[in-house]
Amino acid sequence: MDMLKKIWPTPFKIAEKDATSFIVQLIIFIVVCAIAGILIGILANIPVIGIIFSILGSLIELYSFIGIILCIVKFLGVIK
Repeated sequence: MDMLKKIWPTPFKIAEKDATSFIVQLIIFIVVCAIAGILIGILANIPVIGIIFSILGSLIELYSFIGIILCIVKFLGVIK
């Protein structure tokens, strides 16, 4: 659990059953996913840089997806 708290610190700032902090964290993760998607779309046409940014964007979106899942689990009180 300590490893998760080091890699994804923001979902653990959510208080259980606190809708305000939950929504704020979800919006942050959704905006990060949107920006990564836009970067992938813009830079995908450049041969070498497109591959690098596609990999980087995929990792950022995976990080955000796991962060969203952790936010939901923390909000529901499944993890402490």
